[in-house]
Amino acid sequence: MMNRDVSVIDIDTPYPLSAQQVAYFRDHGFIRLKGVLSAATIAHYGPEITRQTIALNTESRPLEERSTYDRAFLQVMNLWEHSTLVREFVLGKRLGRIAADLLEVGGVRLYHDQSLYKEPRGGITPTHADQYYWPLSSDRTITAWVPLQAVPSDMGPLAFYARSQTMEYGRDLGISDESERTISAHMESRSFSIVDEPFELGGVSFHLGWTFHRAGANRSAMPHSVMTVIYMDQDMRLKEPGNDMQRRDWAQWCPGAVPGEIIRTARNPLVYSR
Repeated sequence: MMNRDVSVIDIDTPYPLSAQQVAYFRDHGFIRLKGVLSAATIAHYGPEITRQTIALNTESRPLEERSTYDRAFLQVMNLWEHSTLVREFVLGKRLGRIAADLLEVGGVRLYHDQSLYKEPRGGITPTHADQYYWPLSSDRTITAWVPLQAVPSDMGPLAFYARSQTMEYGRDLGISDESERTISAHMESRSFSIVDEPFELGGVSFHLGWTFHRAGANRSAMPHSVMTVIYMDQDMRLKEPGNDMQRRDWAQWCPGAVPGEIIRTARNPLVYSR
């Protein structure tokens, strides 16, 4: 259901999901929703998210000197800790409730936020599954991908391999040339369809931690900014890390959490609960 009044700033009121939409997400591992945020909401929060991303970014090398990963986007995490306005956005209940409804859980906590700024001529985002990086004990994790402007095809919108959340091949690969080459080939050999479509202003996608996805290069002359918020089941437990990336994430995003226990650190506030 679309947010009809584009002049209203709203990050807290419910966005009604149908049973069919929840079933689609359960089956496909992702969903694209229209009209989740009004134009006024994006105009209110978007410039601050972009400003913080540029101010906190530490990447200064020319695109030609970067790795495939670093050409994909400028990436800044936990902006909510640097800006009162961004904190308000990240902890908004509208997105949090959608996340809980799609995960079919009683509530969600913040795992971390992450802004992604794809520069003009920025490269592809190789195929990967996010949960490779996360020391989390179940698959009840979900990412909201929130474009801060419309994202036409030439800007490199996020694309999803439908129903790939159950596939184990490639779960041991981080974002890299190898993941793009091998996982994409595996998907094609098994006829997994990819959904690669533009995003309208106000549209938001949600995907599970194990859903494989990618993004094209930004072939336009304009950058595109995206804010992502990663949520987890409010009862999510920390698992023993399975790789160095998960050990790093434990220290960064769940400091003080104990393996086997529910993650309740100050960096993982409750965003929405029934």
